Amino acid sequence: LGKCVAFMAGQTRPVWDFEDVDDWWTRASIEGIAPIVAVPTTAGTGSEVGRASVITNSQTQTKKIIFHPKFLPGVTICDPELTVGMPKAITAGTGMDAFAHCLEAYSSPFFHPMSQGIALEGMRLVKTYLPRAYADGTDIEARTQMMAAAAMGAVAFQKGLGAIHSLSHPVGAVYHTHHGTTNAVVMPPVLRFNRPAIEAKIAAAAAYLGIAGGFDGFYDFVLKLRSDLGIPDKLGALGVGTDRIDELAEAAVADPSTGGNPVELTVDAARKLLIESI
Repeated sequence: LGKCVAFMAGQTRPVWDFEDVDDWWTRASIEGIAPIVAVPTTAGTGSEVGRASVITNSQTQTKKIIFHPKFLPGVTICDPELTVGMPKAITAGTGMDAFAHCLEAYSSPFFHPMSQGIALEGMRLVKTYLPRAYADGTDIEARTQMMAAAAMGAVAFQKGLGAIHSLSHPVGAVYHTHHGTTNAVVMPPVLRFNRPAIEAKIAAAAAYLGIAGGFDGFYDFVLKLRSDLGIPDKLGALGVGTDRIDELAEAAVADPSTGGNPVELTVDAARKLLIESI
C-alpha cells in the first residue's frame, strides 16, 4: 500500500487504470511517482524487491495487481529486528506466503534458470528457519533468514506464479482471509492437481531440501509444516463458505497468476479445488 501511495502521488487517473494488463503501466506519469524507500516489517510478500502492489477493490471485491517498473524501491532496508514483534499467526502466514512464492516459481513451466535456483534455495531457507521463527520470535538468525527467503521468493516469481495464488486472491478479496494463510490451505490440493506436470521437478526439490520420498515426501512435509504452524487444513476454518464458489472459480481463472500454472486451470478445475479446500 505504501508503494502504491508513492506511485499515485502525482497521478491524475484512478489507480485501477494501472492494473497489470498489457501496457497499461505506460499510462502513468513518471514525474508523478514519489521516490520509494521500503522498510519491511514482515517476512513473506517480498514487496520490498518487487515492481507491483496488490490491492483490493472493495466495490468489486477483487484483488488487482498494480504494476509499474518504478514500483521497485530505490532503497530497501531489511532489518530483522523489525520482525521480532510479529505474532505467531502472522509469522506463520507470511512465512508460508514466501514458501508459496518459491514453490510456484519453481514449478512454473517458463524458462528462467536464475529464478529456478533462487526459488529452490528460498524453499530450503523456509524449511529450516520458519519453524524456528515461529517457535521463538526473538530468534534473530531465523528472522534474518526468513527476510532473505521473502525477498528471494519475490525475485523468483518473476518466472511465474500459479493456481495457489489464483485461488487465494479471490478468496481473500471476498472473505478477507489472510493471504499467506490462504495460500497454505490451498497448497496441498494444488500440488495434487499439478502432480502430473511437476512430479519429477518436486522430487528433485525434495532431494535438495533433504526430504526423502520424492513427491510424496515433499507433499507430506508441506502438510506437517502447515500443521506445526497452527494453520488449518480447510478454508472453512477461515470463514470461507460455498455460497460463492462459481464466482470465485471464474475469478481464479481470470487471475494473472493462472498463466504460470503448469497444468491448465479451467473454471471446472478451480471449482473442484475450491470445494476440496473448503
